[in-house]
Amino acid sequence: MAAAIVVHPQSLDLRYYLRIIVQETRYEFLKMLRAKVFSLSSIGFPVMFYLIFGLTNHHVEYARYLLASYSCFGMVGASLFGLGAGIAMERAQGWLELKQASPMPRVVYLVAKTVTCAAIALITVACLLILGLTLGGVTMSIFEVVKLIAITLAGAIPFSAMGLLISFVLPPNAGPGMINIIYLPMSFASGLWMPIDLLPHWIQKLAPTLPTYHYAQLALNIFGYAEPGTSMSLHWEALVGFTCLLLGAAWLVFTRSEAKA
Repeated sequence: MAAAIVVHPQSLDLRYYLRIIVQETRYEFLKMLRAKVFSLSSIGFPVMFYLIFGLTNHHVEYARYLLASYSCFGMVGASLFGLGAGIAMERAQGWLELKQASPMPRVVYLVAKTVTCAAIALITVACLLILGLTLGGVTMSIFEVVKLIAITLAGAIPFSAMGLLISFVLPPNAGPGMINIIYLPMSFASGLWMPIDLLPHWIQKLAPTLPTYHYAQLALNIFGYAEPGTSMSLHWEALVGFTCLLLGAAWLVFTRSEAKA
């Protein structure tokens, strides 16, 4: 007598959601790569800046510093442009309304975009590692490489939350320009372009209020370049706090906009 096969609904649901996430992430990744404005700004800018500032002065210590900081710079850019500008443009085109009307769960839409931004950032980190190890004279252990990749990926959540909030607050057609106004000064003031002790004193006082500062300190600590006297757990706690604050603000803005609609 053949044994009965029992299929649990929970397992079917899990496979169903995983399949949707994989498919949506695949299409989102291809779409972002084909968008030259996004791929050039998210991958091209950190790589170009590293070639100009990290490799031209033949200073290994500076090449190591910028390898860590520009990895963060790439993750922040991918998140802000991928979610911030991406969702804002989809709002303007009516694509977001179509997604909301479809049976696809909303969380899948956000997860696919966040994973795609993380994948784009990984491409950036890989390019920077190749340049640093081959042309910059940088030496790294396998553990340091893995740690840099892990910390870079950890930034996907807080800065995707920031991009999500920006996408709901900014006018759809003003997204890319306004994001640059936020993204570039915030990165500069956080020490992503140069050591923070070289910046004006008032910027050094402002830096700890920025999430990019805490993110950069975690990456710079891999090479021993983090600011002395601060605990890494404090930087992790700051990023978690920023994430909760930004997600809460994004949810509040979104629910109010839906109520008005």
